[in-house]
Amino acid sequence: MQNQLVLTATVDREEVLRYSPAGLPVLEMWLRHHSRQTEAGIERDVNCEVQAVLIGDSAKAFSGKLSGNAVTLTGFLCQRSMKNPRLVLHIEHVEFVKG
Repeated sequence: MQNQLVLTATVDREEVLRYSPAGLPVLEMWLRHHSRQTEAGIERDVNCEVQAVLIGDSAKAFSGKLSGNAVTLTGFLCQRSMKNPRLVLHIEHVEFVKG
């Protein structure tokens, strides 16, 4: 079973495109999410920053084009590395939010 996470956020900042040791393009970014959610019948404001990464041809295609834009992202959560358990959103699909 494949579970996908969908998040709408603003790309707060993006790093310069780099390449992995295997030669894959990698674009790291930080997302800012704001929404209003209902939890246990009570409305609450949700604000968070999420680290995300885009790998492969999409990283090259979107490099320099995301910062400051509202986007809806689809992907999955994974720990940053074997030694760093911090969660990172691995982006599989990017869609610009029409405003």
